[in-house]
Amino acid sequence: MEQTTILVVEDEKKMARLLQLELEHEGFAVDVKYDGLDALEAFYANSYQLILLDVMLPSLSGMELLRRIRKQDAHVPVMLLTARDAVPDKVSGFDLGATDYMTKPFEIEELLARIRAHLRHTVTAAAVQDPLLQVGDLTLDEKTRTVIRSKKEIELTPREYDLLLFLMKHEKQVLTRDQLLERVWGFQYAGDTNVVDVYIRYLRKKIDTGEKRKLIKTVRGVGYTIKDEEK
Repeated sequence: MEQTTILVVEDEKKMARLLQLELEHEGFAVDVKYDGLDALEAFYANSYQLILLDVMLPSLSGMELLRRIRKQDAHVPVMLLTARDAVPDKVSGFDLGATDYMTKPFEIEELLARIRAHLRHTVTAAAVQDPLLQVGDLTLDEKTRTVIRSKKEIELTPREYDLLLFLMKHEKQVLTRDQLLERVWGFQYAGDTNVVDVYIRYLRKKIDTGEKRKLIKTVRGVGYTIKDEEK
């Protein structure tokens, strides 16, 4: 069984170490980051089943980090950890998509119980979610990362797969190059929209070449979309 991995984002190193030890004792794999930008880069590069997020962070605040996480992933549980317990702070966190909110100091037993509850809910939700995406005769299975068109499996690089996945999850939506950069590549490629055009070209070669119906379409002056319509 695959080990559950939790991202701990906490700039107070003693607290971060305590959380890491307690979580590892419970059998979780733990990735610790002390800085908001480092945490964002780790989030883009890895898959986490839950995130513990301190609100007050250097480089990038916890709230801004949460906002960017939610742009990429609407489902991963994010628990905010903060010394501030004012209602407006809690409301801001929940409005940005926080799953839960714990005020320091807290009892570690309660934190662990809430983590287990959120992970159970995530597993239950995933069990009823159809992992198969389809646009026309193109299918993508998120569980197996298998892409098939015209009954033939298509081999994609990890970045090509991520780009196709994002396009298919937003079928018929026109996505700008900037949106694709932020959601698929992350902040480290900010401003370099040429990379989007290059990878769209790669995808078209693998997805649309030789097919009568072209699925990946350019919207002049805006960006790209995927849909099963000839126009």
